[in-house]
Amino acid sequence: MKNIIDNLRSYNFYHNIMTRWKDMDAFRHINNAIYLTYIEDARTQLFDRWKINNKERSVIVASIKIDYLKQISHPSKLTIASKISKIGNSSFDIQSAIFKNDNKSPSAVSIVTCVCYNYNNNKSIPVYSEIKLDKS
Repeated sequence: MKNIIDNLRSYNFYHNIMTRWKDMDAFRHINNAIYLTYIEDARTQLFDRWKINNKERSVIVASIKIDYLKQISHPSKLTIASKISKIGNSSFDIQSAIFKNDNKSPSAVSIVTCVCYNYNNNKSIPVYSEIKLDKS
């Protein structure tokens, strides 16, 4: 997955956060599991943008892949940059990267595969038009 590493400008959605004291592990850097929480927080903002928040119009995560490239220490200002990188019939991929303190290269990169889903009918549905528009 390291061949997908881009710079910050190659993304079209940005979510800024600050690390928290509780995010650190015994080695005094940000715990690897917390990286996924940061990416999830940015993904939730995307879902809000697309009005994905109920049983008929929902999304489920099918797969998450993450590469850890650099340690992050506390305190740090982070930018989680995201973009739609692939669209299928009912699924799409969100590529994200975590940039620390305006560094030009990311501390981590991830691909999250999501499936558009209708919980009332318990089945996948075609990718929403808003997501397709964000890909273009």
